[in-house]
Amino acid sequence: MGKFKKLETSIEGVYVIEPTVFGDNRGYFMETYSAEEFKEIGLDYNFVQDNQSKSKKGVLRGLHFQKENTQAKLVRVLKGKVFDVAVDLRPGSKTYGKWEGVILSEENKKMFMIPRGFAHGFLVLSDEAEFTYKCDDVYNAQAEGGLAWNDPDIGIEWPLGEMKMSELLTSEKDAKWPSLKELKETNLFENLK
Repeated sequence: MGKFKKLETSIEGVYVIEPTVFGDNRGYFMETYSAEEFKEIGLDYNFVQDNQSKSKKGVLRGLHFQKENTQAKLVRVLKGKVFDVAVDLRPGSKTYGKWEGVILSEENKKMFMIPRGFAHGFLVLSDEAEFTYKCDDVYNAQAEGGLAWNDPDIGIEWPLGEMKMSELLTSEKDAKWPSLKELKETNLFENLK
């Protein structure tokens, strides 16, 4: 039996990864990544950069992508709980403009595998969350792009619970990203792969 279970989602290429967790009365141990084990389940990536962030409840980061140096991401939560989202921006994809979301938490230890050609973002559901992800290309500030997190044409169902939309905390930049329709009019996605 492998150490990672790959669960399909409604979007081809996007997977929820469940690691094998070994626990006893002392705590637990798990591998969070193994190139060999990932290849065995059909995920052959060469990750070159790790990122980590800490955010408080109600913080919504995203939806981000890069116009060049597009990145596949393996996402997980170290502390707390988030709702993580990927939106398909791949030209010609049968699920173009569709989204997939998953709850990632320190309790469930799930990971989210997002291939290149997607916008990515997350909403913090716990009092605070520490979030980490691997990327298969480097960050390029000049190639940064984004998509409106509240675009009605995409219709992401953010699990707000008792939070109100007006209470969500976004950066100035994230509050101003264009809609999918506006992005499509720019032919921006022709180079996304």
